[in-house]
This record gives sequence, C-alpha cells and structure tokens, in this order.
Amino acid sequence: MIAKDTPFVASYSGGKDSTLALWRAVRAGARPLALLTMLDETGERSRSHGVSPAVLDAQAALLGLPRISGHASWGDYERVFVEKLGHAREMGAAAAVFGDIDLVAHRQWEEQVCLAAGLAPELPLWGEDRLALVREFVDAGFTARIVVIRRDLMADDYLGQVLDHALIARMLAEGIDPCGEAGEFHTLVTGGPLFGAPLALDVRGVRADGNYLSLDFGLAASI
Repeated sequence: MIAKDTPFVASYSGGKDSTLALWRAVRAGARPLALLTMLDETGERSRSHGVSPAVLDAQAALLGLPRISGHASWGDYERVFVEKLGHAREMGAAAAVFGDIDLVAHRQWEEQVCLAAGLAPELPLWGEDRLALVREFVDAGFTARIVVIRRDLMADDYLGQVLDHALIARMLAEGIDPCGEAGEFHTLVTGGPLFGAPLALDVRGVRADGNYLSLDFGLAASI
C-alpha cells in the first residue's frame, strides 16, 4: 500500500475501479495532487469510457483536484501518457496510482511507464477478490452508472443502470463479472465519500458503435 504522505497522481478514467483506488490511497494518508485522464486523438471523448472533457472536468472539480489531460491515438498513447506522468512529477508527485486488479499485462505496462517517468507505481486494489471490491465500492457509499456495455456480453438494458447490490446480484446470476474486467462494461462515478456534491448528468440518448452501446450524456443544466 502507498505510504502515508506520499504525493501522487491518480490515473483516472472516471469509473469505479480508479475511484476506489484513489479512495484507498487517500484513506492510507497519501496526498493526491491531480487526476490524469486520457482522451482520444480528437480530444472529444475519453478512451474506453467515452466521457466528454466537460464531464471529466466537473468530476475533478467535485473531487477537488486538477485534471491533467492527454490526447492520443492508440499508436502514441504510451508516449503521451509518459509525458503527462512527467508533468505530474513536475507538480511534485512521487507515485502514480492505478485501479487495476489482476490483469498482469496492465500492471507490467504501468510499471514500464512509471519507470520512464520516474514515478513509483501503486496499485491499491491489486490481487484482491473482484466481487469483494465491487461490493466495497457500493458499501462505501459511491454511486456509479453503467455508461458503456458490450452487447455480445450483456443485455442492452444494463446501459444507464446504477451499480448497486441488486444489479451485482443480477450480473452474478447471468454469469457476468461485476467488475467488468473483461471489458463487459464501463462505469462513471457520480458521487460518494470523495465528492463534494453529486455529479448531475443529462442523458440525451444512446450511441451504437459496432459491438458497443454507450450513453450519450452531458452535464445537467444548473437551476
């Protein structure tokens, strides 16, 4: 576990695993300096989760942290990621926190980019039981919605659902990993113990892209 008072940057998708990793690091007494989020080459959506910069900025503001943003194709993703980790190091970060659980290839890549940037890799969730982790996330008081699904692995009606114990039970009954480690789904965290207030979303519709179905959403208009 990350040492107390360690200044760190969190690799942050906006989803449940990166949020739980951030929360554990904070509870261990480490000091978050920034969130690092990666967008596609257009800069319009985050990788995998498909979240807009406006929503990511609002999420970061509610978490009380600045956001370091990188734009990259898959071809130059690693170069840009290392560059952004370097920016975090210039801010004073000594470590980078990641939310991976048990995918060895992911851990190896994270160790590689951290070595290149001069940071220590920290994986607070590593090696733990997937089901126990998602239950811990819910029990801690975090709220999250499913914003992307793979249609060959999940029914369409999972899209937009709030991740709670009832939904976890349904996933287990249907043979779906409730952590989504095989890419079955992605989440967006909208509230919880780290958030100053809930993140209000305006769901506008659904986008289909091959085998993937995504929520089309933005920030709800303030009253």
